[in-house]
Amino acid sequence: MPNKIDVMRPSSINIGISEQDRKSICKELNKLLADSYLLYLKTQNYHWNVTGQMFQSLHQLFEAQYSELSNAIDVIAERIRALGEFAPGSFAAFSKVSSIKEETAIPTADEMIHNLVHANETVVTTARKIIGLANEYEDDVTTDLMIERMQVHEKNAWMLRSLIAHQA
Repeated sequence: MPNKIDVMRPSSINIGISEQDRKSICKELNKLLADSYLLYLKTQNYHWNVTGQMFQSLHQLFEAQYSELSNAIDVIAERIRALGEFAPGSFAAFSKVSSIKEETAIPTADEMIHNLVHANETVVTTARKIIGLANEYEDDVTTDLMIERMQVHEKNAWMLRSLIAHQA
């Protein structure tokens, strides 16, 4: 008797990308979803817990960034589903594949900024890897999504970096 997941899986998807290639793309999209979700969680945590002289501006910036990520996470998961795979949806699944680690402490505002720069750059790196694979398999929709994600996270990293006091 087939298990419940097999019964729910569509019998055939004919979008010009083989099942094996779709699975390969989804494996990488799972990493992007995990990275994006952990960045979302980290950014929301910082929004709630930031203190100091820059409280108001950081509180608002972090809120804008995690709100955008909330929508992006949904789009990434829906792309995985459109390609015929199930999207991971647990911290356990995310922690196995994410390059971003969960925040367990309350860092200073400066540390928050540095951590978010690094995490946004990590998401860019993950998305950049997916572009090569998506191009190889002629998956223009995934390529387009990765370009969009890279633009957002490169801009976020730049905006955060601009808050860091540079020593002359």
